[in-house]
Amino acid sequence: MPAPNLTDADFLRAFQALLPRGRVWNRDPDSAQTKVVAGLTKSYTRLTQRCNNLLIDAFPATTYELLPEWEATLGLPDPCSGPAPSTQMRRSQVVARITNMGGQSAAFFIGFAQKLGYGITITNYAPFRCGQSTCGQALGNQDWFFTWSVNSPQNTVVRFAAGKSAAGDPLASWGNQVLECEISAMAPAHTILQFNYQ
Repeated sequence: MPAPNLTDADFLRAFQALLPRGRVWNRDPDSAQTKVVAGLTKSYTRLTQRCNNLLIDAFPATTYELLPEWEATLGLPDPCSGPAPSTQMRRSQVVARITNMGGQSAAFFIGFAQKLGYGITITNYAPFRCGQSTCGQALGNQDWFFTWSVNSPQNTVVRFAAGKSAAGDPLASWGNQVLECEISAMAPAHTILQFNYQ
């Protein structure tokens, strides 16, 4: 159900309907009383519009005015955001952090990166083992049991998008700084993480 879109005329009708009946309570559009009431209804219209905006702003995926509140709640902005992140990137980071349920699987990290706006794949490595490895596979040592890599394009482009970006945001930004920082912060401590850009 959409939020109510009430106008000055709607509030004027409602206000006049609440007035007592009689000659003194004139509802003529040109009367002084109607003009005074019409002046009061403008504040009700403005407040209704602001309340409707609050319904949109209360959710992290569509927030703009409350974005600093969401960021403060989640400990953002942090060094992962970079010097001047766009509104779209800030919002994506808030959504990714608030919906993060934790995990250590490749699917978890792929989903987390997707919420940040990055398309990645994960490669898990293992050392060569007789009878299990294929011919031509690198030998490696025990560290390969704990090594994994995030595969991503060299530069992920975040373009200005109507409804997601704000005035003053760049038309496009590229790089993987946020991806590297966020994934590195969440990587299990016993693992060796690599970033592979193609």
